[in-house]
Amino acid sequence: MTINTLEPIVEEVVKRIRERNMIEVEASGRHVHLSEKDLYALFGDNYELQINKKLSQPGQFQAKEKVMLVGKKGVIKDVSILGPVRSETQVEISKTDALVLGVNPPVRDSGDIMGSENVIILSKNGFIQVKEGVIIAKRHIHMTKQDAEYFKVKDKEIVKVKVYGERPLIFDDVLIRVSNNYNLNMHIDYDEANACGYFKGVKAEIIK
Repeated sequence: MTINTLEPIVEEVVKRIRERNMIEVEASGRHVHLSEKDLYALFGDNYELQINKKLSQPGQFQAKEKVMLVGKKGVIKDVSILGPVRSETQVEISKTDALVLGVNPPVRDSGDIMGSENVIILSKNGFIQVKEGVIIAKRHIHMTKQDAEYFKVKDKEIVKVKVYGERPLIFDDVLIRVSNNYNLNMHIDYDEANACGYFKGVKAEIIK
């Protein structure tokens, strides 16, 4: 076997290894997670969210229902609700959204809402005052335990990730979230998506 015949084989092996190390990226727009109590306050007793489309993470979906966010300086209409219901209501927005609303939410991991910003959520049927629960979601990667072993990372670890968008960009401070209930995906918000020239199907690579 000559060098010329080996080169295509080597290139194909390298390509397959590179593809295995890639993680699909999803851009997540502003959205709301509602507690059961707040869902009923907004839409009526015993109300159930209607599924518009299923999301990449198992069991999660975007609902048909929309709400409005009312802040100190402005409003944002037609905000998506993600289901199913949670134990506590949480609002995830970008820094640009925060400027529109006139709020200053912290950058947090999902679920870490203590001492975070407040906002009013308005529906056609009612409204609620969220006293704390508004955050900018920390960019993160969902993965299973098997994925974590492959990538040699652990739950809550912070890594650097290169996103190969139209404007390739290395993101620091990316949180690893490990659970066998997850599918492998990296999540960024629209501000971050615009910065790296995001397009659907774009891939990323953990940098060691």
